[in-house]
Amino acid sequence: MEINSSNIKQGNTFYVTFICIIAALGGLLFGYDTAVIADAIGFLTQKFGLSPTMKGWAASCILIGCIAGVIIAGNFSDKLGRKRTLILAGILFFISSTGSALSQTFWVFALFRIIAGIAVGVASLASPVYIAEVAPAQIRGRMVSVNQLAIVGGMLVTYFVNYFIAQGKPEQWNVETGWRWMFGIGVFPSVILLTLLLKAPESPRWLTKKGNEQEAYQILAKIDGTDYARIELDSIKSAIAIEEDSIKTLLKPGLFRVLVIAVLLAILQQVTGINVFLYFAPEIFKQLGSHTDTAMLQTIVVGLVNVIFTIVAIGTVDKIGRKPLMMIGAAGMGICLLAMGLSAQLQRQPVWMLVFILGYIACFALSVGPVTWVILSEIFPTSIRGRAIGIATVFLWGADFLVTQTYPMIDSNLWLIDKFHHAFPFYLYFLMCLVLILVMVYLVPETKGKTLEEIETMWLKRK
Repeated sequence: MEINSSNIKQGNTFYVTFICIIAALGGLLFGYDTAVIADAIGFLTQKFGLSPTMKGWAASCILIGCIAGVIIAGNFSDKLGRKRTLILAGILFFISSTGSALSQTFWVFALFRIIAGIAVGVASLASPVYIAEVAPAQIRGRMVSVNQLAIVGGMLVTYFVNYFIAQGKPEQWNVETGWRWMFGIGVFPSVILLTLLLKAPESPRWLTKKGNEQEAYQILAKIDGTDYARIELDSIKSAIAIEEDSIKTLLKPGLFRVLVIAVLLAILQQVTGINVFLYFAPEIFKQLGSHTDTAMLQTIVVGLVNVIFTIVAIGTVDKIGRKPLMMIGAAGMGICLLAMGLSAQLQRQPVWMLVFILGYIACFALSVGPVTWVILSEIFPTSIRGRAIGIATVFLWGADFLVTQTYPMIDSNLWLIDKFHHAFPFYLYFLMCLVLILVMVYLVPETKGKTLEEIETMWLKRK
């Protein structure tokens, strides 16, 4: 196909940053909808008289939807495009926020939380894939990490919103009405995402795969200039020429290794315990003796630390590399978890526990949080990237569900409390950090600075 470049302007960082930020709004809604339960869970427990098991379900039912959302999004993304998949997520976010806020029974509430999970699952796949396929190699790690920044930023926004909704209000008002506002405010970012997506282009790699080379070239030229567009389009076409458009491709020796690595990283990101602190932080702080308002303020501090160190990750992931950040972060998380366990077991909790929780959050935000998504977004072939990441992300949300559902049950188990004084979960997550370090050392290669096509060729050459 002959490509006319006479009317194409040279690319600029502003354009690629702008479209990546639009996609990252899906991550912001992802963060908002998953974290809103943290401050609402106590009020929901009182409102609906929830047992520890049902309290776990109130927090974890969204994750069942996440698994369904990823399954839907993987095929949807590869067949109909990354942009349309993000639009689907925005519509589902709007529906779930409205329905959760208006729910009159617990099971209706749970249904809309599952719909919220479908939206989160769709966004968790579509946003990083879209960003990875739009951003040039030299800034791809930073741009994908912006999605993680949007996720933790959405969580921080949630903590602030929830605090100002609940602050100074009678307990009964929060039990009857306050939690409804916490969920309902999610409508506004949903509308913003849907509006801005109208101005976003489709992924040039997906367009090339579908035969729309002219449109793909124009987008690439806007991203980084006409010279970049010609070289990149040729590279994409060469990679597509040797691809097989079947998920069975992943059963080849080199690519099956990729799938195993992706699934392991997805599971380990969650079973190292992060969402225990993101979903149950106010309840943990209340156990340590904090008043409701104080516990919510402490949760805001957790959110601030999460955002600050995610920004650090954005500045370092393309300089230091994926492997060093992951190993440093996992080691730091493990040390903090072990310290939390010892602090709880020795019953020296209040001050030190907060310090160790913040240290753990900082290490996660610096590494395992954003870098896992960077690695997942760049290691699969273009033709099956959406579906392949979908497989890995199903395992991620499944692991998240397991941790979130079981934590209240483990933490309220009388035998474990008697033996460990609430320390057992922290010891368990510490062991998972050790496993993550071993996986990074022995299985995961460095992908810093490589184009998506170079990474794909690297795997295909491996046996």
